[in-house]
Amino acid sequence: MTFLRRLRVLALALPLAALLTGCGYNDFQRLDEQSKAAWSEVLNQCQRRADLVPNIVATVKGEASFEQDTLTKVVEARAKATAIQVTPETVNDPATFQKFQQAQEELSGALSRLLVVAERYPTLQANQAFRDLRVTLEGTENRITVARNRYIQTVQEYNVLARSFPTVVTAKVFGYQPKPTFTVQNEAEISAPPKVDFSAPEKK
Repeated sequence: MTFLRRLRVLALALPLAALLTGCGYNDFQRLDEQSKAAWSEVLNQCQRRADLVPNIVATVKGEASFEQDTLTKVVEARAKATAIQVTPETVNDPATFQKFQQAQEELSGALSRLLVVAERYPTLQANQAFRDLRVTLEGTENRITVARNRYIQTVQEYNVLARSFPTVVTAKVFGYQPKPTFTVQNEAEISAPPKVDFSAPEKK
């Protein structure tokens, strides 16, 4: 390529680069990658929690009188959560994303109920393995919260860009659709500890 031709290519490339930068193209690329990275961290921490469940269930089973219904719900919730096929592209699939969120919330709720019920069993509370698993689970739940918040923040920036002018034009041209995010419709209910009634039912 001759020097003169290089200059012509450069003269065409510079305005194009400036146009793409001004219309938000580079920002879309940056935030898209950030959202995928944040999503991957959410998946990693959710998988970490799912991997803890078999050990927790096995430890709790050592308590002969422990409520089997509570254990069954934990096992079923884990099976449902791990059955959903998720990929980096799930962030662009609102229906699959919603199924994933619902399944994870069900697993979180089932584990929360198990821990509440476990308070009723002194021998289980004295079990070092159970205490270690509980600490690990609580740490993992915190990591999930941090990862979710980071994902929510990144997707919020991306969605604002996709809906704002003039970057909305770029979004339509290149097919950048708003991404789904985690909802908190029942956050107060989810965060509240479940009520467990240990009293025996009255005989009729």
